[in-house]
This record gives sequence, C-alpha cells and structure tokens, in this order.
Amino acid sequence: MTYANEYTLVEKPCIGALTSFGYTYLPPQQNQVVRDTLNEVILRDIFITSIQRINQIPLYAARATYQDMLRVTDNEQWTNLLRGNYSRNVPGESTKKTIRLIDFLNPENNTFTVTNQFYVKSQNARRPDIVIFINGIPIVVIEAKKPFTAKDKTGEAFEQIKQYERDIPRLFYSNAFNIITDGANVLYGATNASSAYWGSWKDDPVEGISFNNDLEKQLWYLLEPSRLLDILAHFIVFEKREQKVTKKICRYQQFRAVNKIVQRVLAPLQPDSTGRKYRKGLIWHTQGSGKSLTMVFATLKLKTHRTINSPTLENPNILILTDRVDLDEQISKTFLACGLPNPTNINSGNALQEAIHSNPVGLTLLSTIFKFDGSAREAANSHNWIILVDECHRTQEKDLGAYLEKTLPHACFIGFTGTPIQTTDKDTYQNFSLPNEGYLDRYSIDDAVTDGATVPIRYTSRKAEWQIDEKKLDILFDNWFAHEPEEVVNKIKARGVKVDDLVKHRERIELLAYDIWAHFSAHGAPQGFKAQIVAIDREAIILYKRELNKIITKSLQKQGLDKETAIIWADAMSIPVYSSNQEDGKPSEDIYIDKLRQDLVKYALDKNGEIAAIRKFTGDDTEYEAKVLNGEAPSVHFLIVCNKLLTGFDAPRESVMYLDNPLKEHNLLQAIARTNRVYGTHKEFGLIVDYIGVTKNLSSALATYRAADIRNALVDLEVERNQFKNIHTQLTKFLKTAEISLPTSFAVGEKKGTYQTKRTPDIRVSYDTLIQNLGNEEKWYTLRRLSKDFIKAYDALSPDPFILDYKDDLKWIAGFLPLATLTFEKRESTLRRDVSAKIREMLSEHLTITGITTLCQLHDINDPEFWQDFSSSDKDIQIAVVRKSAELLQIMQKKLDENELYYATFSERVKEVLNQFEQKQIQGAETLRKYEQIIRDMQASEGAHTNTSLNQNAYGILKILEAFQNEDNIQLEATAQAIDVLYTSEAPSGWQLKEQLRKQLRQQVRALVFKLGLNNWKDIPGKVEEYAIKHY
Repeated sequence: MTYANEYTLVEKPCIGALTSFGYTYLPPQQNQVVRDTLNEVILRDIFITSIQRINQIPLYAARATYQDMLRVTDNEQWTNLLRGNYSRNVPGESTKKTIRLIDFLNPENNTFTVTNQFYVKSQNARRPDIVIFINGIPIVVIEAKKPFTAKDKTGEAFEQIKQYERDIPRLFYSNAFNIITDGANVLYGATNASSAYWGSWKDDPVEGISFNNDLEKQLWYLLEPSRLLDILAHFIVFEKREQKVTKKICRYQQFRAVNKIVQRVLAPLQPDSTGRKYRKGLIWHTQGSGKSLTMVFATLKLKTHRTINSPTLENPNILILTDRVDLDEQISKTFLACGLPNPTNINSGNALQEAIHSNPVGLTLLSTIFKFDGSAREAANSHNWIILVDECHRTQEKDLGAYLEKTLPHACFIGFTGTPIQTTDKDTYQNFSLPNEGYLDRYSIDDAVTDGATVPIRYTSRKAEWQIDEKKLDILFDNWFAHEPEEVVNKIKARGVKVDDLVKHRERIELLAYDIWAHFSAHGAPQGFKAQIVAIDREAIILYKRELNKIITKSLQKQGLDKETAIIWADAMSIPVYSSNQEDGKPSEDIYIDKLRQDLVKYALDKNGEIAAIRKFTGDDTEYEAKVLNGEAPSVHFLIVCNKLLTGFDAPRESVMYLDNPLKEHNLLQAIARTNRVYGTHKEFGLIVDYIGVTKNLSSALATYRAADIRNALVDLEVERNQFKNIHTQLTKFLKTAEISLPTSFAVGEKKGTYQTKRTPDIRVSYDTLIQNLGNEEKWYTLRRLSKDFIKAYDALSPDPFILDYKDDLKWIAGFLPLATLTFEKRESTLRRDVSAKIREMLSEHLTITGITTLCQLHDINDPEFWQDFSSSDKDIQIAVVRKSAELLQIMQKKLDENELYYATFSERVKEVLNQFEQKQIQGAETLRKYEQIIRDMQASEGAHTNTSLNQNAYGILKILEAFQNEDNIQLEATAQAIDVLYTSEAPSGWQLKEQLRKQLRQQVRALVFKLGLNNWKDIPGKVEEYAIKHY
C-alpha cells in the first residue's frame, strides 16, 4: 500500500470524522509553526490562548504555565495535572491559584485539534500519522496502516506505535491512549500497553445519532469531545504492584456500566412500586473481564465527578462490601494500587458502626458484610451513602442483607457479580434490581470472549474409564476395589460407599497423576503456562502431591539431574494449598491416617506462606523468577487445591485446570474461570481436563442458570478442532483459485477427485505462481489473514495428535508467508516471532531447509552480501529485485531520519524505480542496475566532502544550506564550516538536553545565515539543530 493510499483510505477519513465531531484541523505545515521547536510537542500558541481563556489569567501566567509543562516528563504526573492538580502564583492573588489545563465541565470551552504527519525531532526523528490535542496538549496518537483484523494486534501499525513510544517519548509524556486503524478496524490501548491489552470499542447504538460508517462510529465512541474528557477524567488509573506501575484504561463495558451507575445514583430519592428504594442496580460482568477495576472506575467518578456538577455527588460516602476476607483483601489491594484517595479498611463491627454513625462525608470504606451482623440503628445521613457490593448474590444469607438495608435504608445499592444470577435466586434480584429490569448492565461470558477480554474455556475428558458415575457407585466400587485388602473393603461398605472413596482409589490417583504430568509437559510447560489440580478434599491433595513428586523426580532424572536435586526440584514444582485442621497434629494408631496427618502438617501454609506460594505461581515473585530463568530453581507448575484459590484469585499464566472434583453451578463457574485470563499472544483458550465426569452432564451441573447467561461458558475441545478444520477449509478454497502445486494434505476433508493440482518437486515454482496469481495487495491481505488464522489455530491445538494430518500444510504456508511479505509489503516477515516455542523450531528448520530463510534475509548496505544481488542470474533476478527493494526502502528511511533534506532526492529515486518495476515499465535487470546506480551515487555524495575543505559533518550542514539557496552562493562552505565549529568546539557539554542552550545555539546559527540571502532562511536553525543532535 502506498503512502498516498494510506492517506486517502485511512488518514483522510479519520480527519474528516474528527472535524465532524468539532475538532479543528491543523495541516502538517502549520503544526510546525505553532511549536517552539520541532522537538517540542505542545502547540504553544493554542496552549497559552486556551489556558488564558479557561482560567481568566494574564498572559504572563499562561506563558509561565507553558514553561512548567515543558519540564514534566512523567505520564502519571501529566494525568494528574490534566485532571486539575496544578497551581501557581498569579499576580493579584494572595495564594496559589489552581490552573485548569482542561475545562471538564464545559467541553466547548476547550480547543480540540487534530493534525497529521506530526514531525517530532529527536535522535531518531519520527512522524506519527495523526495526533489529537486538547488545548494544545497531545493526548492521543493514531496510526493509520494496512489492513488487520480486530484480533490481530501484532501488525505493522502496533509496531509503529511501540517505535514512537521508544524514539519520541516526549510525545507520550501527556498521552492518554493510542489508536491504530486501517479504516475499518479500530483498536485502542493505554500508553505503553502491550498488544494483549489493546481492544476495540463495541457498544450499543447511540439513540438519536447516526454514523456514515463503522470508522466514524468507533472514533466517536473514543474521541467525541465530551466522551474523551470523561475517559481522561475518570477512566485511567495507574496500578502499582511489586514496584511496577501499569497504566490501565477502561474497556467499553466498564465505561458503560459506570455511567449507568452514576445515573442511577443521581436518580430521585423515591420508592418504587413495592415501597423499596429506586436507587439500585445489578451489574453482571463476567469473571476475568475487570469487575474489580469497574468498581475502581465507579468510585473514581463518583468521588471526583469532574464532568458532572451535581449536589448529590458533592461529597458522598462510598462503602465497598464483600462477603469474604480474601475478596476484601483483594479489592483493598486493587483500590490502594490504583491510587484511589484515602480508602479505609474496616477491621471490626464496632469500627464500622463508629464510621457510619459519625455523620461522615466523603469517606471511602472497604468492609465485609459480616460486620453488619446485628446492626439495627439507622444512619442519620443514609441518603449520602453509595454501597457497592461485590458478589452480591452471596450477601443475602443469615439476614445480613436485611441488617445492611435497615442501617442504610436510603443509600444507593449497586450489586456486582462475576457469575450470572441463578433463576432460583429471587432475593438478589429483589434487593438490587428494579422491577422487570434484571441487570442494570450485563457483560456475559460470550461478550468477554468475543471482545478478547478473556479467552474461551474449552474442556476435554480424559481417562473415561476412571470417571465417576454417582448412579453406579456400588458397581464401580466392586470393580475398582476387587484387589484391595478385605478389611478395607468391609470398612467402607459398612459405612456406605461415597464418591470420594472412588476418587481417592490408589491406582486411580497414580494413573491420573502420571497423565497430568504427561499432558502438562506437552501442553503447558513449553509456553511457560501454569495449572491447578482441583482435588476432592485435603486427603486427595496429599495423595496427588506424593504421586507427582515421584513422577516428576523420575522425569527430571531422565533429563540429567542427579537424584537428590531431582527430589528437591520435583517437590518445589507443585504446591498444595488447603485449610489446616486442629486434628492434623494429633498422632493416630492407624498408620495410613498417621502418615496423612504428618504430610498435612508438613505441607500446611500459613497466610504468609500462601501469599509466597501464589506469587511464585503467578510469576510476581521477581526474585524467584530470576532464579528460574537462570536455571537456579524450578518453575512452580502446579497448585493442588480443593476449595481454596478457586475464587478471588487471578493468575493469567494459568491455562489448564485438572478437574477431579464434582463441582457444579456457581462453584463450577467460578473455578473454571481461573483459566480464562488473557496472557501473552499464545494463550488461545483455557483448558479444563475433566477426570471426574462433570462435563458428561454439563447441562445438569449448570441447570439453574438461564441458557443465554452461560452460552459458551464451557465448550468441548472438539469445537476448537472443528474451528481449525473450518479455517483450513477456507484457506484451501482460497488457494483453489490459483493453478499451483500444493501438498496433497490440502485436500483433507474434501471428496476424492474434487481438487487436483499440478505437482512439481520445486516448491519455489508453487510460491512464485501463487504470488503472480494473487496479483494485488487486496488478495494478499486476505491470504495473509487466513494463513495467520490457520497457523494460530494449529499452534493453539499443538501437540494434539489431531493436527498431525495438517503438518505439511503448515510448513507449506509458513514457507510462503516470508516470501509474500517481502514481495507485497517490502519488509521481513515476523512469522518466527509470532508463533510459540512449541512450533517455532519446526518452522525454523523447514524455512532453512527450503532456502526461504536465505532468500528473505535482508542485508544492510555495509554487509558484503548486500552487493551480490546486483549480479544475480536470470533465475534469481525476480526475488533479487524484491529483496533489494525492501532493503533500499529500509535504508532510505534510516537516512531520511539522519538528514531528510540531504537524502530526500535519493529516497524519491528509489520509490520511482520501484513504481516503474511494479507497473512493468522496466524489467528486473534494469531495476537492479538503477538501484545500484542510486546507491553508488549516494555513496559518492557521502564521500564528496573529501574533495572539499570540509569534514563529513560540515559537509552535511553544507547540503542543508544548499537546499535553501536560490542561486550559487560561494559563502556556503565557509558558513557550513563556521556552524561545524560552533557545534564541535563552542557548544557547552550536554547542550542537547537543555532547551535554553539549544536556543542559544539556534540564535547563533541564525546570525550566521542571516546575510546569505537564502530562501526561507528562518527554517535553517531548526534543520541544523536536528542534524546536530544526531551527529555531534
């Protein structure tokens, strides 16, 4: 795609949409004029004018504010300043005056500007496609690039944003978020966010507003002035954990839900038809979709309400309630980590009563609902309380909900749940929903998976012969215990056979532990994933721990570890987590029970021990992770649990759950959701390996939920296989249109004889024919998308034996992609980086054997192999031209970054030759000859300083001056030499980092060129400085 096409197809429509929203368009030539220098990013004149208008302050104070802002380099500090946390002395004011950089209450009082091709000077200068400003402050960067899909977040546009963040960090000091778009898809992500945390904004149609196209609609959701101000004011937080700061921006369902909550809080204080309060609502946001963060955003907006002027929100009290201590701790940590002002943990019922009845204002409290037990006195100002209740369906037990409502009868009650409400649960709807409303906001399991907020959960059933059918307990018992000691059998039969007797059968545990290790070693360990083993009780936890230790020890010994080290490492690779019992420390005459109790004591963890174990499992223990990476310690692969850590526990690295516990309903949904967190680019789904037989009767296990609420909650792995086959079929159908040679396996799944191709042993012939038959970029992008989907699906299922029939197809496609990427996009493929370690080695070997690696490798101009293409034989000339085109475009971009004026001519010559070749105006041989001539001319020009009295740097300055001359001017060499001396000998040390020193140097250059009579001579100091930063 050419630059002109990108502008026409993407940039121009974006700018058109933004101007229709009320933005002022600033053309590229003007965005340079309104800045002090090209390495500054604030539009000075717009900033000063806006600050004066918003704050009614004199020009001097606005200019001083501008200078203060130039010194701010921290993104979080900038966010706080933008939100109004800035003050300074102003003439005529006795105290410091708060200076608002943005008027949040009156969007029309701000200046919204959009510009494109925004050149930012630095050591590696860059030119982002589109930048959005509020009052002259850069807030959003938009990169417009080639087609991608909403789920493909690793393409050129995303890489370009990452490059900007690295090379021109100044543009991102005040940045709120970034956007990439191809004119159809729009993805957004917070500053410095990795690709996994970018997403699209999907929402319901807005009543009364129509859009011309999807691009305009998606941009409106994010960038319509009042919505952008709302996001900036209330929906960005900086989460601080383990000495790491992560900037987070809301997803669309969080924005939608919070604004519904605010509207419900602002609703009139009147009862509904049943006499109960009107101000209430029920939020179901499925597990893993950021429910806790939604509560943080809600609290932030209710407390600060920067875009709302309402007496109701003047100073409300907010109470966040949970039903369990671990959830209370989790939410408390989230609130503290995100920097919410003054959240207070309530540690006792007395402390809660004291806080509530002291007629407080502006409190933010976190507590468990149990502290309301027995509370009966109504708070005097209950109308000023907003109650956010987490997992609200569990707070109606033991009259706790009644005590809560009696204490705070006029409060606004907002209930949150991570699982859908069961049809049998009438109390939750009655206490938190308006009549016939159901959910105030709903974000289902299916929604989260579709959006990529969570990964889908698949299940597979293994070792069916050892699964438990409760209807056949006695039959199974007789079969499985036929060879057990008679006294054991009689003892169990005397009290009655139970499910756990069968589950903990010795041989069964041995077999399943071996299967778990074999399965995880193939599916989880290679990717650095983690797993939970869900046992039926504490005894089963110990049994699994013992067997895993034995099996892993043997495995490690086979890998070369000595026995002693293998035993230590095996023990560290799985951690049992359970609640201790006072009986554990007591001796028993029964040898089995005595040894069991000893192990229960041995592996018991106190609270700190559990925290340490979890941090090792999640990877948050950075010190331990460093040891793992250095080979000094083993990775903690497994947590073995029965009821602990099945809720309120986030471990994105967990991808597998081995289920040997007959969970159902709420417990089942909460447990399996441990695997649904997004992690990296290769976690395609969470996998539940069912050993107990739950998934055989899944409809029964989830019978109390509405079908719509649990759609796709847990889907057979066979679905993933079928999706893979469908992707393969689509790819095959597309390839049918080309008369090319394909592996015979591409006909898998089709009727014999319906698909035949010409066969040739030369794979390159097939590739070249396909490239020729594709013809244009549109078809290539379709094939690229299908191919990447196929590789990703193969990667996700690997090493499932099912995919072995498709191995040749994978290799064939993997060989074609680098060649086609080079041909159509003139760049190297990122294929090897995009696939997981599981298949990377196989593909790398194939690419090397077929010669694709050598064919597609790009060389720098200083590499001796760079010149070999210019003497290519007729057989290789086509690929030589393609490779050389990509190399020269890459080289010219680097040269333009060094000195745009000097190298612009050479860059244009390269593009012209490439265009002639692509339009078939010249043949390959002539293209290579012209390319070689351009390179020779450029090298000669770079060495031309040897024929003058100038050194290389001074000669570069001479070329800048020559770009501005209007006639021969013999003084240019002397001036270039004087400027060179200025930067070499006279410039103070560290001048590049200090704006005042740079300004002084620009003034001296200005004085040197003033009398030369050059065109546009005022632009020369800036161009010279840009060159000097890179070369002196």
